[in-house]
Amino acid sequence: MQTYTTYNPFSQKALQTYTFEDEQVFSQKVAAADRAFRFWRKVEISEKAALFEKMADLLVKKRDELAQIATQEMGKPLTQARAEVEKCAKLCRYYAQRAVVFLSEKNYTSNFSKSYVRYEPLGTIFAVMPWNFPYWQVFRFAVPTLMAGNTALLKHAPNTFGCALAIENLFKEVGFPAQVFQNLILKVEDVEKIIATPSVRAVTLTGSERAGASVAALAGKYLKKSVLELGGSDPFIVLADADLEVASDMAVLSRCQNSGQSCIAAKRFLVVKEIAEEFTRLFKAKMEKLVVGDPLSLATQVGTLARPDLADTLEKQVQQALSEGAKLLTGGKRENNFFFPTILTNVSKENIAFRQELFGAVAALSLVEDETQALEWANVSAYGLGASIWTKNIEKAEKMAQNLESGSVFINQMVQSDPILPFGGIKNSGFGRELSDFGIQEFCNIKTVVVA
Repeated sequence: MQTYTTYNPFSQKALQTYTFEDEQVFSQKVAAADRAFRFWRKVEISEKAALFEKMADLLVKKRDELAQIATQEMGKPLTQARAEVEKCAKLCRYYAQRAVVFLSEKNYTSNFSKSYVRYEPLGTIFAVMPWNFPYWQVFRFAVPTLMAGNTALLKHAPNTFGCALAIENLFKEVGFPAQVFQNLILKVEDVEKIIATPSVRAVTLTGSERAGASVAALAGKYLKKSVLELGGSDPFIVLADADLEVASDMAVLSRCQNSGQSCIAAKRFLVVKEIAEEFTRLFKAKMEKLVVGDPLSLATQVGTLARPDLADTLEKQVQQALSEGAKLLTGGKRENNFFFPTILTNVSKENIAFRQELFGAVAALSLVEDETQALEWANVSAYGLGASIWTKNIEKAEKMAQNLESGSVFINQMVQSDPILPFGGIKNSGFGRELSDFGIQEFCNIKTVVVA
């Protein structure tokens, strides 16, 4: 039997050892999910909503306990882990209150006497989820999926298996029917076996570009619907008339939240030369004031990276960026699994810090002549998850937004996910949408019914 041991990235002490499930065990779970679907799809939306209202209450009640598990497993500052759990509760309430509207039949005017669309569940949906937001990413998938009448199987990242089990226990404690939501302690090589199973109708993944390409290939092989939310290298565009105090505050928050381990973090800072000196001064000063330390301390703003290999990768990327001509303005220091907030300047379009996603609190700052060049440089990236524009000229910003190649554009606000807004990317950042009405309809059969 193969096992996996989780470690606290701050103390570097072992937390728990898990045994991977063999094919007999996970095949039984897949079959059970299919049986549960036959019942769950018929449960009234009002009953599902009531369960998710209870889930929201339980998340609030257990906020501190759940947050501590996440912080110990992946190094997230405790205050941010608590906020993540609260956001999951908000998501539960949102769909509990709005799902009936999102799933209502929609009438169409046609040449027939009657024509309408129904939203019907597909079956069992398989999710491959990452470690960086170990609760939010799972609930973001699971809540709309289950509200639509599907059942769910979860393969979480191994270093957050504790969070995965905690989520599964929440569903049991709330009183969801058995096998509607199940956690799989699964090896990577067994993912294909799950996707290949006929009763598994779709797969969703949040994670790296490499993992997304692999899962998309398997989904194509077995003709399964897929939704992918992958990496990002979001541009943070600061124009000449921006409020630099606000922009620099948000630059720090957007780059360093979750210790910089976020797909929608601002990563490429494209600053108009006219105000670059003042913005850079503010940005540097505020980055250097961040409190780096024990993730369990309420004073900590930046914790550890989640695993040693992630710190190794980030360190190598920064060193390569410097060798390719970038300049170190501040930071660049690594201690064990800590990587201190860093700003790289003089970053060209060819630099690794511009081309690749840096998953840690490392900002790549590039100077541009004007908004035209900012737009050009923003779109050079292979990624297209989010983008932000900072300016007092809203009309100009909205025109820029039309030409930015990204799934979302935030004007005078950092990129973030919110239950009421569709979320997802284009290009190498993936496809499909989560959240809002789009998210609940992704895993539905949009069935046309015509009466002649």
